[in-house]
Amino acid sequence: MSSTCMVTGARPGFGNAVSHSHRRTRRRFDVNVQRKRYWVPGLGRHVTLTLSARGIKTIDRRGIDRVVADLLAEGVRL
Repeated sequence: MSSTCMVTGARPGFGNAVSHSHRRTRRRFDVNVQRKRYWVPGLGRHVTLTLSARGIKTIDRRGIDRVVADLLAEGVRL
């Protein structure tokens, strides 16, 4: 599964893991990504989206119809 949110575009960040002796090694800050299934009345079917926690809150605030319309306008295949 891709670690990118379809709504917000959040992707993993990268940085350093610093040990007690202060040695630095590269590490990855993953996004909290989940697969959610929504019923979209405008399309008359279910849509499965890969969303971060912030993306789920965005859908709760704006509504699934508006978010899906924006994704379709961008050319995202659902």
